[in-house]
Amino acid sequence: MKRIALFASLTCMVATTAYSQPENLALVRKKTEVGIREAVNGVKGAAGLIAIDLTNDDTFAVNENMVFPQGSAIKITVLMEVYRQAAKGMLTLTDTHPVTAQYQVGGSGVLQTLGDGTSRLSVRDLCVLMITLSDNTATNMLIDLVGMNNINSTLSGLGLKETRVQRRMIDIPASKRGEENLSTPAEAARIMTILYKGEFVDRKTSDAILDILKIPKRGTINAEVPETIKVAFKPGGISGVSTEWAIVYLPQRPYIVVAMENYSVGDEASDMMRKASRLMFDYFSRVGRASKYGTYVE
Repeated sequence: MKRIALFASLTCMVATTAYSQPENLALVRKKTEVGIREAVNGVKGAAGLIAIDLTNDDTFAVNENMVFPQGSAIKITVLMEVYRQAAKGMLTLTDTHPVTAQYQVGGSGVLQTLGDGTSRLSVRDLCVLMITLSDNTATNMLIDLVGMNNINSTLSGLGLKETRVQRRMIDIPASKRGEENLSTPAEAARIMTILYKGEFVDRKTSDAILDILKIPKRGTINAEVPETIKVAFKPGGISGVSTEWAIVYLPQRPYIVVAMENYSVGDEASDMMRKASRLMFDYFSRVGRASKYGTYVE
């Protein structure tokens, strides 16, 4: 009887070890982590990155708590405040507003070319232009509509300490005063996680925001992901700064990638982001379609 019990116990131990093979996956993960660190630390500027597996919260992170200027990626927080106020009945997405000279600024977008007060656009249309074309005029109209203090109050309510909107777009004097729009890779990833889980206001509001972020546009992280896979994202760039916040809707293994750099030199930021994106997609796609033995199940 004792021999039978001992044999059963040993058989169970062997089966469990063979079935789980955690050391194999750990080795693959370690190689990916090394590649990520090499990509981030290989730039001449200061860079940070975080990637999170949305199925189990497994995280790759390098300098994730460093604060960076955000460029246009901060427009995600403006979008969120617009939809929060709409959900609370404080504004209506179909309301229209005139495009006037007081909001028109250079940089990205098309509204800067319109006549003073000759066109009106709905709040939602301004949101779409802000995200898809990174329209700075649309952004300034929305910041003034919802209030910068309200945007930052909402961010504080989410427990975010470093993510702040401190100036309108293309406000050089404010930028020289140090009134920059800021975040960290970790806090930006937290924002994207909240949206993904439907925890910003409610599921309907979160999905409405994500639907706009999923509208196809040019980016760096999504450039390394097959076109058949949806990516909800917003890139940002100002002189010396590059950022991108993204959710990659990879089947079986959706994940977040946020990358930021300042003091950058040439195209190194986009090169770093592309390499990191390739590494993360390669890793998560392999893990997502693999059995516990590491065989790919199509």
